[in-house]
Amino acid sequence: MSRGPAPHEAWIGLGTNLGDREANLAAAVRHFGEHVVLVSPVFETEPWGILDQPWFLNAVVQLRWTTGARTLLTRCLAVEKALGRIREERNGPRTIDIDVLLMGPGRLREEGLTVPHPGIAGRRSVLEPWAAVAPGLIVPGLGAPLEVLEERTRGLDGHGSRPWLAPGKRASGTL
Repeated sequence: MSRGPAPHEAWIGLGTNLGDREANLAAAVRHFGEHVVLVSPVFETEPWGILDQPWFLNAVVQLRWTTGARTLLTRCLAVEKALGRIREERNGPRTIDIDVLLMGPGRLREEGLTVPHPGIAGRRSVLEPWAAVAPGLIVPGLGAPLEVLEERTRGLDGHGSRPWLAPGKRASGTL
């Protein structure tokens, strides 16, 4: 059954392609502590934009967040900084990238913050892990459940992906 997001439901996207990628994702999740409701499976995805860089590990995290999208963005940026993110080139390699994907059922457009995130519909790195845990979720403004959006990105150039099976992990691919 398809549904929209609940009032205090927030989703963030995580990506990393430098260092111990799995540890980077796990550390980012830990920084959100008691707010974490659900963590998706991890997928390894092809870079886009700048192609000459390592593949990314990506996941999405559902949070219970009551203090607003701007506060969530501030927290995401603080976690990135704590985990060693250095912004050198747009779409370049990074230890961690954290995006606010969704915050409740509404939309927001402010300087430096658009929610839902404007790149959702075209990013397999977001759609694949998100559809794995919330296939029927309808993101405001996108008009189709995540599972349908994810299916549309299959086979597109620059959208290669595979479930992440880290050494010693089972097929779940989760953190």
